[in-house]
Amino acid sequence: MQQKIIILDFGSQTTQLIGRRIREMDTFCEILPYNKFPKDDNNIIGVILSGSPYSVYDKDAFRVDFSQFIGKYPVLGICYGAQLMAYCYGGKVEPAGSREYGRAHLKQFEADNPLFKGFEPDSQVWMSHGDTITQLPEGFHAIASTEQVYNAAYANPEQRIWAVQYHPEVHHSLQGFQLLKNFVVDICGSRQEWSAASFVETTVKELREQLGNDRVILGLSGGVDSSVCATLLNRAIGDRLTCIFVDHGMLRKNEFNKVMEAYKGIGLNVIGVDASQKFFSDLEGATDPEAKRKIIGRDFIEVFDAEARKIKDAKWLAQGTIYPDRIESLNITGKVIKSHHNVGGLPEEMHLKLCEPLKWLFKDEVRRVGRQLGMPERLVNRHPFPGPGLAVRILGEVTPEKVRVLQDADDIYIEALHNYVCEDGIALYDKVWQAGTVLLSPVKSVGVMGDERTYENPVALRAVTSMDAMTADWAHLPYDFLAKVSNDIINKVKGVNRVCYDISSKPPSTIEWE
Repeated sequence: MQQKIIILDFGSQTTQLIGRRIREMDTFCEILPYNKFPKDDNNIIGVILSGSPYSVYDKDAFRVDFSQFIGKYPVLGICYGAQLMAYCYGGKVEPAGSREYGRAHLKQFEADNPLFKGFEPDSQVWMSHGDTITQLPEGFHAIASTEQVYNAAYANPEQRIWAVQYHPEVHHSLQGFQLLKNFVVDICGSRQEWSAASFVETTVKELREQLGNDRVILGLSGGVDSSVCATLLNRAIGDRLTCIFVDHGMLRKNEFNKVMEAYKGIGLNVIGVDASQKFFSDLEGATDPEAKRKIIGRDFIEVFDAEARKIKDAKWLAQGTIYPDRIESLNITGKVIKSHHNVGGLPEEMHLKLCEPLKWLFKDEVRRVGRQLGMPERLVNRHPFPGPGLAVRILGEVTPEKVRVLQDADDIYIEALHNYVCEDGIALYDKVWQAGTVLLSPVKSVGVMGDERTYENPVALRAVTSMDAMTADWAHLPYDFLAKVSNDIINKVKGVNRVCYDISSKPPSTIEWE
């Protein structure tokens, strides 16, 4: 029996953070839309209700049938989840006098309550809500207060309900992880058996049972997700896996050859396809970011399809889809921010069944699995890289010359991140979630090189720190590092005369520029 915590998503931007925190406790969890609570699942040990952009009294507010789980499992409500339970059980939720957002401190809490085991006095928490619970239902009582919020946390021991009006999942709540662990481990009784080693052992066994003697095709991108997926499948079925690596011409400098060598080094059966001419031809004249993504996605499928059809006895298509990909594609608000490149598949007429062995993993878990499989660290620890490649780091039309300029500039930047070792002995590259260079064409800027006036392209360097890519902050790279990288790019890359550094966070910006 694999124990699991169910997280019901009411649309909060930090729902994935809740999931990641629980996985960090070596406990499996599943994030589901608020109205999709699973029936007849004997592995559930607890339920968490997430936050939401709605107010509980809005006419369009998300509602849930509490009878499905309250009284059956321990339940933890977070922010909207706390307010929804209070409201639906007869309490009062009203607009706060002013929006309660930012740091607060627990001035009082019920020290002997299992939810607050190990808490220190005056513990810092993070508030983010416009409403507040002004009256609790009968049978419920407050177990923590801040200066501004009396019902900062409450409980109903008989129904095994706990709730907080702040966000324990964010790092600003300094003992938030402790609170979640108290709930998951102490209250729900998690055995903490979810680990990279157990995942590899279980998944290899399941893949062998699922695939039998069938042949499998996998599209490699050079990224960590598809690489770990391929290595895991190779462990399970050996040379019955055929990998196809399509070069669309917009990879990083020399990446196609480097990655092909790396794959051969770990024993993968890989077919490399150089289709760059087709992609560049079809992208000619395209300037809209979404149009570029769709062209690249369409062409990739056509090229992959043609190559895959040569493998006559293949019955499965494997993909390196990970859990955040699937959560985004199930966004309960129905709003698409941009097309996702790795959720989907090949044309239906290929009649291939889908195999997604990493579909339950977060990115950091994928890396742990890669290390467990003995993969090279440089491959396992690669930064995320967009499926459309440098096409979404070139503003406007994509041409081979623009790609050449960007590849040269980006190569200098990424290698410098690898080579810059900080005082703690860790390379700057490993302190950053994702980094890349953006070519700001068709923008040009005036410069002076020697005695000559130049009119060439500026590039922007981007580096962010993040836990899950849902939110990200710009990385505070050392000034001496930025100065050297800027100097090297301008001196060595023909076509660039200015280097900028992007200091935008997500939100409101995105990590990629397109």
